[in-house]
Amino acid sequence: MPHFTRKPTMTGEKVILRPFNTVEDFPFLEECLKDYEVIKLTGSSNEFDREAVHKWYSTRNEQTDRLDLSIIDKAERRLVGEVVVNAYDEQHHSMNFRILIGPGGRNKGLGSEATRLTVDYVFMNTDLDQLTLSVFAFNPRARNVYEKVGFTLDSIDRNELEYEGEWIDSLNMKLSRSNWRQKTEK
Repeated sequence: MPHFTRKPTMTGEKVILRPFNTVEDFPFLEECLKDYEVIKLTGSSNEFDREAVHKWYSTRNEQTDRLDLSIIDKAERRLVGEVVVNAYDEQHHSMNFRILIGPGGRNKGLGSEATRLTVDYVFMNTDLDQLTLSVFAFNPRARNVYEKVGFTLDSIDRNELEYEGEWIDSLNMKLSRSNWRQKTEK
């Protein structure tokens, strides 16, 4: 299992990925987590316990079994989301990837760049065989980003989420180290 004892800072053209600074980041993080679209696309609940959320994020930098980084919009100089690599799967020597982009970061290419930076970091700095993720079928924008980076559809969990009386499928995607290598060599 990879250990993420050192939390990196990665700088792209549009974003900076860095460890959380709870004092500076929390107001923007709260805005993201309370956003209707974030709640919908992540299948989260509308309940928001400010104290519990603050406590959770104040411990992210100490975790060695996962990588949690804030996404900072370089132009706005503020947090617009997060990237997470977690849930080690020993059988497949893989981990799960997820990303959350709040209202201040959408439609600017920030999620695409943050995804690429994170995926590149993981494959260049660990020996993981693959990354996996799940995306709800009603989120084609995210699926498009994942496919651009090289993720492919692996399986579908039918009727995974009930949303406003409709059942939504969850699409399980994966990116192997060899597919990542082929994608980056192009």
